[in-house]
Parts: sequence; C-alpha cells; structure tokens
Amino acid sequence: MWFTRISLNNPVFATMMMLALVVLGLFSMQRLQVDQFPNIDFPVVVISTDYPGASPEIVESEVTKKIEEAVNSIAGINALTSRSYESQSVVIIEFGLHMDGRKAAEDVREKVAAVRPTLRTEVKEPRVLRFDPASRAIWSVAVLPDSRAGAKAMNPVELTNWAEQVFKKRLENVRGVGSVTLVGGSKREINLYLNPQALEAFGITPDQVVAAVRSENQDYPAGAIRSTEQDRVIQIAARVPRPEDFGRIIIARKGDAPVRVDQVATVNDGAQEIDSLALYNGQRTLLLSVQKSQDENTIGVVDNLNKTLAE
Repeated sequence: MWFTRISLNNPVFATMMMLALVVLGLFSMQRLQVDQFPNIDFPVVVISTDYPGASPEIVESEVTKKIEEAVNSIAGINALTSRSYESQSVVIIEFGLHMDGRKAAEDVREKVAAVRPTLRTEVKEPRVLRFDPASRAIWSVAVLPDSRAGAKAMNPVELTNWAEQVFKKRLENVRGVGSVTLVGGSKREINLYLNPQALEAFGITPDQVVAAVRSENQDYPAGAIRSTEQDRVIQIAARVPRPEDFGRIIIARKGDAPVRVDQVATVNDGAQEIDSLALYNGQRTLLLSVQKSQDENTIGVVDNLNKTLAE
C-alpha cells in the first residue's frame, strides 16, 4: 500500500503525522461537550386530564376510554397505555422511533380537541405533554433561614419573598438556565374568616362578601383625555393598600346603616395554603429547581450556577 510504503521510506514524516493526530485528538477531547441527556427525540406523548371528585371507575368510562378511542386512529402508534386514578386520567402514547415527536404531539392535540366537547363540563382541560428527559431539573438548592446566634430569622413568608424576588432572579440570569421552579413557598395572602352567626344576623351571604371585596379591590381604566399637545390615560386606583382597610369595605346597606366586612368577618394578614412542601434533614425549607435551556450543555450550566452561588 502506498501509505505504508511512504511511512517506511520516511519514518520522520510518519512520526510527525502520528504526533499531529495525537495532538488533534487531545485538543478535540478537551472541547468535547458532555451531557447527561443528549438531544434525542423520544416520540412519547402523555395526556393528563383532571376530573375533580370522580372515582377511578367513572374517570375510566367518562374520560379515559373516550380519549383512547379518539387518539387510537393516529398513524405510527406502537403502544397505547392508560391509567385511571381518583380525579385523574393519564394516557401514554408511544410512537415509533421514525416519527417526529413534535408532529406526533400536534396530531394528538388535534384529536383531543375534537373529543373535548364530548366530555362532561366538570372535566378540566386535557393537558398534552411530550416526554423530554432534558426537561428534568439538573440542579437544586435549598434555602434555609439564618440560624446563627443573634441573627433575626425570617418567617416563611419573608423567606419566600426574598427567594422569589432576589435569589430566583439571580439564578434565571445565569447563562443556559431555562426556568427556575420554587417549591415549598408560603406566599402572603389576606384571609377573611367569615362569622356564620354575624352573616345570619345581618342577612348577608358569603357570595355578597366575595363580590364586595372583588369589586372594591381592583383598578379601573377610566378612558383618556386627548388634546392637541398630549394624551393622558385616566385610571382609578382602587386597590386596598393596607390589610386593615379590607374591614372597611361596605358589603350592603341595611336601612341607613352600612354593613362592613369587619362586622361579619375577621381579616388576617397571613400566608396562603401550602400546596407543596420541601424538607431538608427533616426541616421545612424552600427548594429551587433549575431546568436548562434547550441544547445547552448540562455541565457548563451547573458550573455557572455553582459560581453564582459562591458569589
């Protein structure tokens, strides 16, 4: 062979070529990106539908079977499985590897939209999701209150506000970060605890209280004033600035006397009901989970997050 003959006749040339290949290989290895989940398209689509208060049997007959019959005619399906839980239906559709995942999801959305009018009004809007391993969280951090001696510890509401308004925004600005999810937070909420005896005495219903609070706690656009020189937008600022002002909202009038919120309810400035919980060594905490942007390198994003955390 000509390459072997040239190498035997020119050993220095052959040695230099081998060294060049080794150097090129080392250079390429240093620049080679490593990812936990390479960009592979899995043609798997999941349909999740909520039916509040329904038993698994009713969910199967009223939701799951109808969705299965609707999507079964889509071409390229390898396997169709479903699970009916209490108040929830889950249908998993596995397509062949030759199918494009995005097109498959669009076909499923069209079939689900066609069957949606046949479902009961109590059934929530079905959610069509593509299975994407890269969408899982790649980095998480727990936020704990300062427990050092002499330090003023923040309550759960203050800690949640700081994590959401300061720490979360810093993480979102890191290169390669797609989204940041906060788990276990306690957001501030103004709660009205109604007094049934007072409602009955004044002849007020809970719906009247809700309607009065909703109408008195919002901003109203009032049009615009236009002149030859400028345009001014008029808006009525009617939001309640302080929690105690909710008690002064007038619900109705009985004769000449107004009935206010504080006469039939107790106003409490507290936290909303907890819908998620995160624990660290058995202690309640806040958890921030980070998902990377599409086609970003996992290791590079994690390194950037660790640098931001160290700062």
